[in-house]
Amino acid sequence: MDMTGEVRIPASRDVVWAALNSPATLKACIPGCEELSEQSENEMVAVVAIKIGPVSARFNCAVTLSELDPPNSYRITGEGQGGVAGHARGGAIVKLTADGAETLLSYTFSAQVGGKLAQLGSRMIDATTKTLSAVFFKNLAREIEAQTQADLTKPQEEPITPEDAGRAKPLPAPARQTLSSPAPSVVAGPSRADRRIATTALAIAVVAVLLAGLALNELGSARGALPVAYASTEFNIAVQLLTVLAVGYLLGRSSRNASSG
Repeated sequence: MDMTGEVRIPASRDVVWAALNSPATLKACIPGCEELSEQSENEMVAVVAIKIGPVSARFNCAVTLSELDPPNSYRITGEGQGGVAGHARGGAIVKLTADGAETLLSYTFSAQVGGKLAQLGSRMIDATTKTLSAVFFKNLAREIEAQTQADLTKPQEEPITPEDAGRAKPLPAPARQTLSSPAPSVVAGPSRADRRIATTALAIAVVAVLLAGLALNELGSARGALPVAYASTEFNIAVQLLTVLAVGYLLGRSSRNASSG
């Protein structure tokens, strides 16, 4: 069985070429196509259910593209097995010719069938093939038109003009600075060393008082006098002087630390 045909598609040649090589588009266009997947760059497999006269069959098909000359032409060959219904083998040369904003698609097709399909007669097979071809190209034109409309309705980004490119971007507003009162100065207390010195001076004064008291008591006992309860005036003055010196040293260091802070 041989067949030739020509169909005009309202789309550019590049768009039609892309559609003829798209598994998703082909699946949507082939009548009765249930599955179609790409095995490699130029190979596809498909499951197609068709009915020719009283015979219905589901064909497992393998399709190969060759002699590719994008976007001008290619050769497509395929073979399908339909079980007890028979088998089919064929090929076609597809050519695309630009005609203004449209594309003229022409094809030359040849096929051989066997099994029950061959018993139906060439006239019925030819009529069914022409019908299926017309449906395919009608679906192809509809799919391409839908894709073209979808591309036209996509939001387009506004082009950047030289004026926009040269326009300086506004500088960000400077961060607001809040005035804060200075942190109150903290008067440093006496250091650990200062406290240790003052404590030592006070301890010396206390020890001096105790030693002097013991000495006077022993001296009084040796003379047979009553224990001395009170020290002499000179001794009291000396003890007070040591105490004043210790406290005065501590206060003086505190004042100097406060002034330096």
